[in-house]
Amino acid sequence: MKLFGVGASDHPMADVKEARAILDAIPAGDPFKVLEDLSHWLESVRTWPGFKPEHRAQIVQMVDDAAQLHLRKLQREYVSSQRPSKFLENRLWSVIREWHRQSGLAFAICIDAYATGQKGWEDLKQSVPLLTVRALRALAAQMKWQHMRYGPAENSLWEMIAKIYALSENRKYSQSKAIAYPGSPAETSPEQEFLKAVMFAASSPDSLLPVEIELVERLIAHLAGSFKLTTSPRPDIVYCFDLANHEPPVRAAHLPHRAPTLRFFAAGGAVKEIEKLAQTVKSTGAVPSSIALGGNYEPEVVLDVLDHLALHWAPKPPERRAQRHRVKSRLTVTYGFDGVRAALDPTGEVQFDPGKVESWIVENVSAGGFGASVPQIKGEWLKIGCLLGLQPEGGSNWLVGVIRRLTRESPQQGTVGIQTLGRAALPVQVRLRSGQMGISRDSETAILLNPVDSAPEAQLLLRANVLLVGQNLELERNGKAYLLLPTGDMERGDDYALVRCRQMIRDTGE
Repeated sequence: MKLFGVGASDHPMADVKEARAILDAIPAGDPFKVLEDLSHWLESVRTWPGFKPEHRAQIVQMVDDAAQLHLRKLQREYVSSQRPSKFLENRLWSVIREWHRQSGLAFAICIDAYATGQKGWEDLKQSVPLLTVRALRALAAQMKWQHMRYGPAENSLWEMIAKIYALSENRKYSQSKAIAYPGSPAETSPEQEFLKAVMFAASSPDSLLPVEIELVERLIAHLAGSFKLTTSPRPDIVYCFDLANHEPPVRAAHLPHRAPTLRFFAAGGAVKEIEKLAQTVKSTGAVPSSIALGGNYEPEVVLDVLDHLALHWAPKPPERRAQRHRVKSRLTVTYGFDGVRAALDPTGEVQFDPGKVESWIVENVSAGGFGASVPQIKGEWLKIGCLLGLQPEGGSNWLVGVIRRLTRESPQQGTVGIQTLGRAALPVQVRLRSGQMGISRDSETAILLNPVDSAPEAQLLLRANVLLVGQNLELERNGKAYLLLPTGDMERGDDYALVRCRQMIRDTGE
């Protein structure tokens, strides 16, 4: 612009009224276009050299305010029950995450002017708690959207969170109250936003589906007032974060050192609150209207998330049931109910799709499963809860497992945590039995995970939506007829249901 004789202060948003007119003139019909335009304006305001700190902060807040309605609409669309097409999903994710990136950088620049004493920094004293709240919220949102695609943790984001929050402590405004956005139902503070970020990281989001990640963030926002933060370890404090280390939070029990920059945190009273909430959902079959989850969710989905948080927020967090052993070996993998069924078929009559076979590298193994690296991610099937058939190198039998954790180091590479469901699984035929309809004439394909005749419980995999509430199963094998009574404890995937049943030998003379 200077090449044409325009001064640095002649930015289109150098005047507040002009900035408001520009924002009001952006067509509101296409939220994608709106958010993209506002991201560009935010970047322009952040990088323009002629703004005074207070004016830049004012314009950044105006642009941020203008984006919120459109941002919420796109975020709801991403986590809706009707999953968008892959193209639309990628577009949604990209524009949402880019907005949070630009927002975090813009607020960080404003706070840096205050921290470094740039000319005019005094004018930011009143607004810096709010600027800090929005900065921490934008940085935490970036992390959340990284987890939506199972991307790796970015330590640069933790570095920014640590520096921004540490400044709020040093300047004595970490507990200053602020309304994050116009219309927000409650006040917050830099400390509370910091706690929300570290509690989210401590909630094991890499083992959750996108809709569950959304619910975790919403529940954390609802319960944030109960979280605890201290500068010294306590028996009921589970996790800690080093403001000088710039790495994700760790369990306090695993600390290699003590330092004044350590901050210890825990869910505090939120543990009892989620237990009460779970009881309410179970007894009423609905989520209380006082909890803003951003949408309507099935009670079973909410209960699964509450159970997950209760486990990871407990004063004694979950420990590994079995010791891990480092190994390096190949693992042949197939996926989906049909892929696993074909791999287990002893007759070879079920067609085995070679396009559903991959080779992974086992990094560690335990009694409960594997940790493996995926050298090349093919397609879009790899996700939390995906059913796997697994054949270790040198073996002839197939194991059955399910993906419990997923992290993508890049779009084409990742690591997975696999829980083993069955080591000697067998394909079987079962028939459905209900009180009104009697026994079905047609049999259903199932995978018996624990084929032991004397076992009191049978665990089966069925195709999704085959078994209805109130139905039992009949199974014949090894010359015996079994009545299988589902216990109600059922896990569902995209194309399967894992059913646990009481196993009874049926009197064939009935």
